[in-house]
Amino acid sequence: MRLICAEDDPVLGSAMQKALVRSEFAADLVHTGRDFRQAISLTSYEFVLLDLSLPDESGEVLLRLLRDKPPRIPVIIVSGRREVQERVNLLEMGADDYLVKPFDLTELVARVRCVVRRSPANDAESDPGTFSYGPLRLFPQRNAASWYGISVELSRHEYRVLDTLARRKNQVLTRSQLEESVYGWGQEVESNAVEVYIHYLRRKFSPDLIETVRGVGYKLAPIGLNA
Repeated sequence: MRLICAEDDPVLGSAMQKALVRSEFAADLVHTGRDFRQAISLTSYEFVLLDLSLPDESGEVLLRLLRDKPPRIPVIIVSGRREVQERVNLLEMGADDYLVKPFDLTELVARVRCVVRRSPANDAESDPGTFSYGPLRLFPQRNAASWYGISVELSRHEYRVLDTLARRKNQVLTRSQLEESVYGWGQEVESNAVEVYIHYLRRKFSPDLIETVRGVGYKLAPIGLNA
């Protein structure tokens, strides 16, 4: 699952990002409302951690922005404000949870997992994010896939590469574009990581599933996907 953390405190934000990455989330970090808006316009996130006190924009405004357009992304508010009515108001505005600072990082990760579990999108049959292309079916909330109705076990990174290729199936994607879909900003990437994930995906699904476009990148092949 790819998420974004908007937190004005760089030390806390960095700690949150590291805790989430250790728990196998792909986590991006921004410190301003402007950067948050830019990030969500460029990347499809599946979860948001949102500080209310960003230096240039109110978290309430950004929450309304998220709730005014589909799809409905789970949001946990992270704030030092402790007033009960404040929490009630934000939950009624559409926040899925509210975490008061200071907090333990293990609680943060547990809260994220709890919201994911109770989300209606976690039900494969009602998941609005479920994506099908021929015999290939992807379940974003669970980082899961099936092939001709048979479940295929994937690592988080394998899933992200496959999901990106499937959702942009008519495009040739460069290695850099695929790396961006797998890793959070600033994370160290091994030089051959994408090639390794492509190899594993071909082995698990079909050797013809992913085409190599020499000198450019990769694309999902139409071969075997019209059944």
